[in-house]
Order: sequence, then C-alpha cells, then structure tokens
Amino acid sequence: MNRLDEIVAAIRARQRWLVTSHARPDGDAVGSVLGCVQILRAMGKKADGYLADGVPFLYRELPGASEIRTTPVEAGEYDGAFVLECDSFRRTGLKGLSGLFSINVDHHEGSCEFANLNYIVPTAAACSELVYHLALAAGVPITAEIATSLYTAVLTDTGSFCYRGTTAQTFAFAREMVLAGANPAEIAQQVYFSNPAGKMRLLGCALSTLQVEDGISWMHVTESDMRKCGASELDCEGLVNWALSIHGVEATAFFREASPGQYRVSLRSKGRVDVAAIAAGFGGGGHSCASGLGVEGSFHDATRSVLGALRAGLEQNSQNEQAGSLAR
Repeated sequence: MNRLDEIVAAIRARQRWLVTSHARPDGDAVGSVLGCVQILRAMGKKADGYLADGVPFLYRELPGASEIRTTPVEAGEYDGAFVLECDSFRRTGLKGLSGLFSINVDHHEGSCEFANLNYIVPTAAACSELVYHLALAAGVPITAEIATSLYTAVLTDTGSFCYRGTTAQTFAFAREMVLAGANPAEIAQQVYFSNPAGKMRLLGCALSTLQVEDGISWMHVTESDMRKCGASELDCEGLVNWALSIHGVEATAFFREASPGQYRVSLRSKGRVDVAAIAAGFGGGGHSCASGLGVEGSFHDATRSVLGALRAGLEQNSQNEQAGSLAR
C-alpha cells in the first residue's frame, strides 16, 4: 500500500476531521485547507477548517472561507487532524491537536515527519498539488469550488508562476483546475486587485524605508506604522515582493516589528540565494525562494544578522558560479 492509499484508508476509518495549516496563513495554506475540507466532505466525512489567525482579506471570497474557525479545538470533537504545510503541531498556533490521529501533508524541503502519517513531496510547487493527488486517490471529483481554492493556492505560492520551483507539472496541475471550473481572471482580480486601503498605506510606509546595496534590498515597518495605516498583521503578506522586483536585486528582506525587540522577517530570492537555508539558521523555514523567520533584539541587530546571512549566501553563490565557470 502506498502512502496515499494509507491516507485514504485512514480517512475512511474515521468520521470527524479537522483541517489546519500554519499561523499567519498565506494563499497556499488557505486554499489547501479549504480544498481539503471540501474533499473530506465529499467522502461523507464531518470536516472543519481551522486557522489560528483567520483568513486574510484577499482570500475571504474563496468557497467556504467564511466557515473557517479560529477558536480553540475542543477535546473529543474530532477523530483526526490534517496538518498542512507545517513542520510541527506548534506551527499551527492551535492547541489540542497532539492527541488526535494526525496526517501531515507538506511540500517544503526538510519537512519533519511528526504525524502518524506523513505525505511529503518537496518537488510539488504548492501543498495544493498534494491535496489534489489525495482527491484523485480517493476518487473524489474536483468541483469548481475545490478547483478555485486549489488554483488560488498554487498561483500565490509560486509567485504567479514566477518562482524557480515552477515546472511543467505545475502548469499541468493549474490546467486541470481551470478545466474543473477555476476562473483564472476572477481569481487574479481577487488576489491582486482587491487590496484593502490599509495595506496600500502600509506599503507606502515600507517603501519609504527601502534600501538597496550590492544585490540585496530591505525595508521595514513598525508597530506605530501599522496603527497609523490602519493595517493588520495579515496585510503584510506580499509586501516583500515589491523590494525583490528591483533590477539587480537578488534577495530581499522585509522586517515587521511584532513587539518591542521582536521582528518577523520575510525573505525572498530570485534563485541565487537559498533563503530557506538562511531562515532555518534562525529557526524559521519555507521555500528556497520564499521563507520567513523570527528574530529578537534591536532593529540594528536584527538587520545586521539577517542581512549578513543574505550577503554571505549571495557571496557563496558567486564563488560557486565562478568555480563552475573555471571547471568548464
């Protein structure tokens, strides 16, 4: 029995399922949770989606988004839990999961096998691809609602199909979602042209701090900026990409003050720097081109350590490229 067959058997053996993903959810987390919930319900199961921080504004129009729960998990309410895109139960921000039969579905390099069943495929461009394979293995037809959630997930997690992990397989998956009823134009309109005003004001604050030096860019926002702009933590998603879009920049960092002396840092790369490896050095993680981490200390110390790691990564890549050129 292969891993997908084991997961399908486990689903059929249990009636009540919880589906969750990581705190501060991105498009892949939200879309994959929503799609998985609908697949489980199509299999005749009770299934509920949980996201500790709720659904970001951009994804609130996705099918089933209004049903996502943020409240604590009640003991005895579920028989099993799907944990998507996480390296541990802790990453979900939810309590009450460790006592449940668990299934871990992830596509990140170095993901931990912390659950009873683990389905990890690092070559997948998004977790939603793996949720789709689960549906195929279970014989669940892909409805337009499921397709919309899963397409949104892969669109956002590949940076609109821009990241290096995007392959022919990625486009084949996206094509299947469109054939099943996902509308690319409508989804793009919601994701990229429906930002709240507070997020745009926050972007202005961030860009006013922009610095660029030797192929690396960085910017930051403070707690005061967040209040002044009327923005929430979830409005920070995607701001880092603006600093990456600069000609000649290979990697970027976006620092958000979470509380005095604590910063959340988003890292992005065009491919010459493995930001997942850098994030892991600070206890974070993610993809080679898109990762995140937390760091404590003054802003000066935070930028010095994180930017120093980015510079070292870029320098190491340059040395490897030179060595490869000489070898040829």
